Amino acid sequence: MKAVHFGAGNIGRGFIGETLAANDFSIDFVDVNDTIISALNSRHEYDIELAAPSQEKIHVENVDGINNGKEPEKVVAAIAETDLVTTAIGPKILQFIAPLIAEGLVARKKQNNTQKIDVIACENMIGGSAHLKDEVYKALADEDQAFVDEYVGFPNAAVDRIVPLQEHDDPLMVSVEPFKEWVVDESQMANPDLKLEGVSYAPDLEPYIERKLFSVNTGHATVAYTGKTLGYDTIGDAIKDERVLNQLKGVLKETGDLLIAKWNFKREDHEAYQKKIINRFENPYISDTIARVGRTPIRKLGFDERFIRPIREAKEHGLGYEKLLETVGKIYQFNVPEDDESVKLQQMLQDKFAEVVTSTTDLKDQELVNEIAGKLSEEFTAPRK
Repeated sequence: MKAVHFGAGNIGRGFIGETLAANDFSIDFVDVNDTIISALNSRHEYDIELAAPSQEKIHVENVDGINNGKEPEKVVAAIAETDLVTTAIGPKILQFIAPLIAEGLVARKKQNNTQKIDVIACENMIGGSAHLKDEVYKALADEDQAFVDEYVGFPNAAVDRIVPLQEHDDPLMVSVEPFKEWVVDESQMANPDLKLEGVSYAPDLEPYIERKLFSVNTGHATVAYTGKTLGYDTIGDAIKDERVLNQLKGVLKETGDLLIAKWNFKREDHEAYQKKIINRFENPYISDTIARVGRTPIRKLGFDERFIRPIREAKEHGLGYEKLLETVGKIYQFNVPEDDESVKLQQMLQDKFAEVVTSTTDLKDQELVNEIAGKLSEEFTAPRK
C-alpha cells in the first residue's frame, strides 16, 4: 500500500507517518524543507523516540521525500497512484497544497484510476478535511468534480498527540509523547474498507472533536495563560503551581459538564479522560514553552474557538463558566513581543485604554493621553506574582 503525506514535520513523521508505517504503507512525504526531504531520500528510514522514562525507540522505514516547491510533477504522479492521502501541515497551509492535490486527482482520472481513496486532513482544527475539500474543488473543473465526487472521500478527523520542543543532530529524529489518538469520520469515507490499525472510526466525529478541543486545547492554553500571569516560562514549571493546577481543573470541570450534557459521555469515563490529560501536561519529558502554547491569542479568542465557544454553549445549557471567563481575562494579559498577534492585541488594548483615559480625564493633549494609556497597558500586562 502507498500513502502520500503532506507535511514532514514532527507530527507528520512522529504520528501520522508512524501509524501509516505500522500498517505496512510506503510513504511519500511532501514538504518544502530541503534538509528533511534530502535526508528521507538518502536514508528511507528514521527513528521516533517516546518522551517517557523508557525513551523507547520506534523505527519507521519505506519512506521517501518529495519537495513540492521544486518537484510538483512528482507529487501529482504520486497521488495518481496512491492508496491514501493525508496531511499534517497546518490549517493555514491547506489552501496552498489544495491545487496540487487537485492536479493529482485529475491525473487519476486521466489514467482511469477508479480505485476509491480518501484524503484525510489530520490538522488541529474542526472540519479540516471538509475545508481542504472546499479548497481542492476550487481548483477543479466541473467534469473533474464529478469524478472526485464519485471516487474520492474527504473524511474529517480528530488527532491528538503532544510533540515537545526538541533539538536533534539527526534532522529526522523526532520525540513524541506516548499518548496518541486519531479518530476518522467513517460516514464520510469513500473507501471504508481501508481502515488502519491504531486509528478509531466513528459514525459521528463531532463529539470526539469537541472533547479534544474543549479538553486538551482549552486545558493546555489555560495552563499557558495562567502560568504567564504568574511569571512562568514553561508549561512544566507552571503546572507545578497549585494555583495553575486548580485553574486547569476548574476549567476542565466546566468544559466537562458541557460535553457530558451535549454528548452523553459517561461522567466517570470523561473524568478518567481528564485525569489522563492532566498527567500528560505534567509529563516532564514533554514540557513546552508558554510562549509557544499561548501564541496567536487573537485566534484563540475566536467565536468558535476553545474558550468562547464553550462559554457560549455553557450559558445556553444553563451551566457554569466562571473559570473559563477568568482564563479569557488572562489571555488579554498575554504579552509576548515575539508573537505578532500578542503585539497586535496589546496595541488594541492600548488604544482602548486611550479611550478610557480621555473619557475619565477630559484631557485634550493626545500625546499625554497616549503616555498615560501606555502606562496603564504596562501595568495591565505585567506578570502577576
